[in-house]
Amino acid sequence: MTHVRRGGEGKMAAPMEVAVCTDSTAQLWSCVVWELHSGANLLTYRGGQAGPRGLALLNGEYLLAAQLGKNYISAWELQRKDQLQQKIMCPGPVTCLTTSPSGLYVLAGISESIYLWEVSTGNLLVILSRHYQDVSCLQFTGDSSHFLSGGKDCLVLVWSLCSVLQADPSRTPAPRHVWSRHTLPITDLHCGFGGPLARVATASLDQTVKLWEVSSGELLLSVLFDVGIMAVTMDLAEHHMFCGGSDGSIFQVDLCTWPGQREKSFRPEQESGKVFRGHRNQVTCLSVSTDGSLLLSGSHDETVRLWDVQSQQCLRTVTLKGPVTNASIMLAPVSMLSSDFRPGLPLPRFSKHLLGAEHGDELHRGGFALRLGLHQQGSEPSYVERAEQLHAVMCSTMEKSVLGGQDQLRVRVTELEDEVRNLRKINRDLFDFSTRIITRPAK
Repeated sequence: MTHVRRGGEGKMAAPMEVAVCTDSTAQLWSCVVWELHSGANLLTYRGGQAGPRGLALLNGEYLLAAQLGKNYISAWELQRKDQLQQKIMCPGPVTCLTTSPSGLYVLAGISESIYLWEVSTGNLLVILSRHYQDVSCLQFTGDSSHFLSGGKDCLVLVWSLCSVLQADPSRTPAPRHVWSRHTLPITDLHCGFGGPLARVATASLDQTVKLWEVSSGELLLSVLFDVGIMAVTMDLAEHHMFCGGSDGSIFQVDLCTWPGQREKSFRPEQESGKVFRGHRNQVTCLSVSTDGSLLLSGSHDETVRLWDVQSQQCLRTVTLKGPVTNASIMLAPVSMLSSDFRPGLPLPRFSKHLLGAEHGDELHRGGFALRLGLHQQGSEPSYVERAEQLHAVMCSTMEKSVLGGQDQLRVRVTELEDEVRNLRKINRDLFDFSTRIITRPAK
């Protein structure tokens, strides 16, 4: 976490929050980073056009951007902004991108499939093909235990990462939940805190935003609007849900004061104090500051706006050169503001095929592969089978150490039976001897 010093005070200030933005033209730069409160430009990255929901921070060291309409992902070291570190080649145009909070995995939507890479080795671990149309958005839970995918097929799928990695390659991995209550394509989703207990907001062109529970898969709330919803987010406390409309309006739904019913219509004329107005075209992305006081929005009107949540007033407008594809607020990593910082490990070359060596991708020399699933192990047993084998070996070892094994057990029983017979004979002899001594007449 980065802290900044204010001149002369010698005290550590609050962590710096920055806004990271991209547009679809990339005339001046691919991505810009500016300080949230002052608006000062901090960094710009050059080398391509980032597509919508195609920007991700990897392990606080790299910035990844899925290129708009192209079949590769650009990767920059956070400080070496003018030098493109790597192009991650993909089998098709990347429609959305995300990384796990743990920094171990990269997820990309390519057409209707989801590709999962392991960062440490670059191995392509699994390809999931359960959507029927293009995947439009991806996100991990905060603890990296689950991830969610939304598609143009109106479905939102919840996946358990552990189940996906341990899946039998002969079978298609099954999602933990399939949410099919939307009737038009999914445009955005947001996962709150809580890991497997988190709540998830999903937005759709069907003019609804729905709130779900990951653990049970139940629908908690459905809000109907007058326009299609293109973006959704929540504050960290999950008191408010912000929904960006296709007409440029941003609607604020108060989750704590919402009545008990699961379905309700949002009426702007009745709740005029909870609508942010200023964008002239559809809202494409939303993000809330850590303390919940500021809202960042991007739009097809080529502007990024910073709003005060309490008053719904626009504090700052930044004009870009094209429709905004990504705009998010994050705490600046150490590597972003320190010129001396370098990543702990370089990015490996990412594989394009599940079994890299068999499909023409050379294995990395001098490295090793951490094999997490059957697709990486060939005919080797899974971890569950190995655990069962280990348990059997431990039980056998314990039995042998305590009882000596079946053959030795029979020998030992025979020895003990002989010893019992000998003891009984000795006991009879002692009894006879004692009887003779006691009954012998005195002289």
